[in-house]
Amino acid sequence: MAGMKVGIVLPMNDADSAGAGSWPRVRELARHAEAGSIDSLWVYDHFIFRMPGEAEDGIHEAWTLLTAIAAVTERAELGTIVLGTGFRPPALLAKMAATLDEVSQGRLILGLGTGWHEPEYLAFGYPFDHRAGRFEEALGIIVPLLRGERVTANGRWYQVDDAVLIPPPPRPARIPGRLPILIAAKGDRMLGLVARHADAWNTAWYGFPDERFAGRRADLQRALDAEGRDATTIDVTVGITVDKEAAAGGRPGAPGAIASVSDEIARALDAWRELGVAHVQVDLRPADERSIDALLEGRRRFLGGGAG
Repeated sequence: MAGMKVGIVLPMNDADSAGAGSWPRVRELARHAEAGSIDSLWVYDHFIFRMPGEAEDGIHEAWTLLTAIAAVTERAELGTIVLGTGFRPPALLAKMAATLDEVSQGRLILGLGTGWHEPEYLAFGYPFDHRAGRFEEALGIIVPLLRGERVTANGRWYQVDDAVLIPPPPRPARIPGRLPILIAAKGDRMLGLVARHADAWNTAWYGFPDERFAGRRADLQRALDAEGRDATTIDVTVGITVDKEAAAGGRPGAPGAIASVSDEIARALDAWRELGVAHVQVDLRPADERSIDALLEGRRRFLGGGAG
């Protein structure tokens, strides 16, 4: 779409949208968005939320849900924003990704990150220390496996011995291109891994472009320069928030959110495209037919050049 794709983050519990704790409701919304020609559908990866001063909450497991979404949709790309690599052994994660790419007929975007919410690591028995080091070792296994290589690694945290994916990943053998790997990251060390391994970089969450985004993108450019990589070889993707309460000052956790009004959405999409962003993932608050329709109408106006 004029150089930029637009996707939505699907609701994964009742806090995201009334009734979205049920699979039939998630299925309805995924199909509704795809029928409206959304470019992509995304899920995020958490087990439980234990925030100070807030009620305990949780969401469905991301990979199981995305596999189900793959089976009931046909065209939209499917992405994770993002999988915590500490939750699944890296070779197994690569195997899962290759299988889901087969099920979805080459629609998967594999988004990866270190994770950040310590209480869920403790609750489910995962180590929270050395997340960047663990992430680096995991990438050294996941990326080459998905590129069709055999991998032997004897790292501090992960070991594999002549690992290989059989059947091989469906791309590039059968489907043009290769399974894209997206990394959400900030900071010098993590951005160095983006420059070395990723097909796409994600930063979130925003409304309209701001100084924070400009700073993060400058940091990415320095990492790319240090790695000797051309910036045109990596897609910049941005998570943005559209909130029906934005016009009234918004709500906690969504600073600067875009109002759920099609003209405002169109202007925001145009602003992000002008900065060369390749893909935006929209967090709708709430995520329901009405907010999806407002996004789709804004997307149509943006496509029609009526965002100015």
